[in-house]
Amino acid sequence: MKAMITGATSGIGYDMAKYLAEKNYELILIGRNKEKLEALQQELPTKTKVVIVDLANEQKVKELCVLTKNEDIDLLINNAGFGVFGDFCETDVAAELEMIDVNIKAVHILTKFFLKEMQKKDQGIILNVASSAAFYAGPLFSSYYASKSYVYKLSLALAEELHKKRSHVQVSILCPGPVATNFNERAGVSFSVKPLSSSYVAKYAIDQCLAGKIIIIPGTKMKLAKFFSHFLSDKQLAKITYKIQKKKVTSDE
Repeated sequence: MKAMITGATSGIGYDMAKYLAEKNYELILIGRNKEKLEALQQELPTKTKVVIVDLANEQKVKELCVLTKNEDIDLLINNAGFGVFGDFCETDVAAELEMIDVNIKAVHILTKFFLKEMQKKDQGIILNVASSAAFYAGPLFSSYYASKSYVYKLSLALAEELHKKRSHVQVSILCPGPVATNFNERAGVSFSVKPLSSSYVAKYAIDQCLAGKIIIIPGTKMKLAKFFSHFLSDKQLAKITYKIQKKKVTSDE
């Protein structure tokens, strides 16, 4: 079995690589940091290939598809992503557009390409990493929440298309809440609630994905939050989300 993971240099992607290696998967690790990826490659007990790609570059993403077309990938994990925090009128548009390129365009291109390849052999799994942010509007994190909503809605639609075709190909979506990674450091904020460990989320996601689960939500708190959100309007949820996000600002002041 062979898996390809984007954003494997740290966090969830890094821990997914280690866990899949324990399951004897061959791995293709995608990221920008050559030194970190090669260090991880040396740690892993299975056959591992490193490909250095800037996923914010559309042409490079397309080249990655061509490069890996004949790898016979069984599991594609679109994990790479980041967030831009702040009031929409004050955040840097260049950073937001780069985020959209990584969080949306790269995921879209890779999903479309490998879904076609997997359907040819009628087997394979695509695991797209969204976020619990996908379920809500996100004041002060508006573009990030919107990008993850795109990933969630796209993946859910594809899962239903595959179901109607009676396909053996699977699309799953990971929707974690706060996870202890370098995500918040890059976004320039701190967690307002206690995060789950990256290793726990990675293992839980892989296990649930391989068991055929479509929507994967690690942690009891986030499952309950998703359940109770059905009893509130979108406007009410946006107000609650704003208060949560605002704490990320005040906690650093």
